Amino acid sequence: MPDASTLVTQTDPRALVRELEGKHLIDGALVPAASGKTFDVVNPATLQVIGQTADGDAEDVARAVEAAAAAQKAWAETPARERGKLIAECGRLLEQHKEELARLVALETGKALRTESRVEAGVLADAFVFYGGLASELKGESIPFNPKMLTVTSREPIGVVGAIIPWNVPMMLMAFKIAPALVAGNAVVVKSAEEAPYAVLRVCQIMNQVLPKGLFNLLSGFGPDCGQPLVAHPKVGKVTFTGSVEAGKAVYRTAAEKLIPVTLELGGKSPMIVMADADLDKAVAGAAAGMRFTRQGQSCTASSRIYVHRSLRDAFVEKLKAKVDDLVMGDPLDEATDIGTIVSQQQFERVKSYIAQGKAEGGTAHLCSQVPADEALSRGYYVQPVIFTDLPADSRLITEEIFGPVACVVAFDDYEEVIAAANDSVYGLAATVWTRDLKTALNATKRLEAGFVQVNQNLVVLPNLSYGGVKQSGLGKEASLEAMLEHFTHKKTIIFNME
Repeated sequence: MPDASTLVTQTDPRALVRELEGKHLIDGALVPAASGKTFDVVNPATLQVIGQTADGDAEDVARAVEAAAAAQKAWAETPARERGKLIAECGRLLEQHKEELARLVALETGKALRTESRVEAGVLADAFVFYGGLASELKGESIPFNPKMLTVTSREPIGVVGAIIPWNVPMMLMAFKIAPALVAGNAVVVKSAEEAPYAVLRVCQIMNQVLPKGLFNLLSGFGPDCGQPLVAHPKVGKVTFTGSVEAGKAVYRTAAEKLIPVTLELGGKSPMIVMADADLDKAVAGAAAGMRFTRQGQSCTASSRIYVHRSLRDAFVEKLKAKVDDLVMGDPLDEATDIGTIVSQQQFERVKSYIAQGKAEGGTAHLCSQVPADEALSRGYYVQPVIFTDLPADSRLITEEIFGPVACVVAFDDYEEVIAAANDSVYGLAATVWTRDLKTALNATKRLEAGFVQVNQNLVVLPNLSYGGVKQSGLGKEASLEAMLEHFTHKKTIIFNME
């Protein structure tokens, strides 16, 4: 096993970029792209280029997959509890590097350090410790098929897992993919998001101090040139993807040609229902947290459709605006900052276009907080959070995932009406209901068409909370024991004739 003390913590994110730029991590080593090509990574708070990253293609994918396939054979023969101990040790090591990882992801994504990036780095470390402790659960069953036969099942690893991750919480979502895959005896090749390659590459570098070389490989690049060859590679036996619906469908089509299993997490348009008897202050706090305003609304589970009983609507909007007004927008690396930036120009323009459309449709836009006055940040991708009211029911702002700080508040009068409205979506990832009435809560949790439903709270996804959606929000579950067992192993049936 490599020496786990070779990397020194480095809290200057720009120094880390200089160490990591222009590199993949393949077979335990930082290496340039086979083509030698790179592309720029931009700090969304200042629009300054912070560095270049390797521009991967099919040749890089082939090198990484071959390294993973070679390493996986011995890893699969390692006792499950020993694998779990090494993955848990990765978690403890990542905890030691938490501050540097938080600063690095803040620099490249624009997420505020105090409110978002440190939280993500903590969940990252916890996910590896959590899954490390589940290694003993990789067990089969004894089946009473016939008294004259011993019939059992066993869990076996798939082989090489290809993981494609997004930019909004890249470290956390990577952990929920690769930690269970590794504990189950697989090797992994990850393709990072173009906007956020450095923090996850540093995670890979840290973990490669502990893991056998070749077991965890990380590539950067664009979807068509790097992601698609990873999904299509004949030695990749499982794909796990988080991203847009259209990209997920493309991944699914390619994987279907090979008839391999796929896990897809494809976003949402999550409803929040505030009943007339709800605790108003708790619901407002839940909306502010659930909309992920401190992440600029860049969350798959963001409560962007807020249905409030008409008797509470005006007071709810007033209190929510006041709460978001108190949040400070600024430099993501400043400890005083609550809200950072949108991640890229493309996403910035997309969000602004939705806001313009909402205003054109006659919606009332309640602008919150203030963009930073600092001249150095004046060109950054800052968008004031917006609470829309009075939108038409068929507005795209209510039906489409914006992935920005735009919340739509809709008044309702009737319970059946609001359940129907909440379910009138192609998405089904998350939902919340706020009420003091147990009967209403139980009925709503049963009828809401979503994979992750909460009552009187709006937690983010955490280890041991089964997470995944229905409808076009995707396929499969993450962050739980079942994710490891059902998505990263094959079940084999074995029969002994005892006669």
